[in-house]
Amino acid sequence: MANAIYPKFKQAAMGGGANVNLIAGDVKAILIDLADYTYAATHEFRTDIPGAAEVAVSGNMTTKAVTDGKFTCANFSWTSVTGDQSEAVIFFVDTGVAATSRLVAILDTGQTGLPITPNGGNINFTADPAGVFAL
Repeated sequence: MANAIYPKFKQAAMGGGANVNLIAGDVKAILIDLADYTYAATHEFRTDIPGAAEVAVSGNMTTKAVTDGKFTCANFSWTSVTGDQSEAVIFFVDTGVAATSRLVAILDTGQTGLPITPNGGNINFTADPAGVFAL
């Protein structure tokens, strides 16, 4: 698979839907085991990700910006990560409720360090200052 913006996110963003604000919203990232998750264009909320596929969830992104359709944020980490090898990262807007936490983007190519096998330590994500993903 290749990096993708979830079509349901694009549709909601263009139609003024809820939970699409990448600046005001709580944007987080999930390390994903692709042995347990298969991307589908119909996926919309965190409930579409099987629990077994979620290896670790980050805290809220900081220093977020959207410029020329590109999302940027500060570097971040997942702490004390254990579990399955991770081959992808999914960004989502966290509402505190999985059924309304909107999936934004999945990245599985072009990311330094993927796949990665957790060893109990922290896993760092270096955000591309030119844009982590683009609409």
